[in-house]
Amino acid sequence: MPKMKSKSGAKKRFRATATGRFKRGQKGMRHILTKKSQKRKRQLRKSALVHETNEKQIRAMLPYA
Repeated sequence: MPKMKSKSGAKKRFRATATGRFKRGQKGMRHILTKKSQKRKRQLRKSALVHETNEKQIRAMLPYA
């Protein structure tokens, strides 16, 4: 049986953690940054975990992660 393919967009957006969860980047740091506070922009730099309700979908898109 051939290998399954991962979704290219998901490969670029999500990384698996050691515990099996998925990390993701925050939205909101591309443009219109002048009206956002320094605190808000600083906090947006950090990564976040994917919510438990979406982990099954991410796992299907990344079969080898």
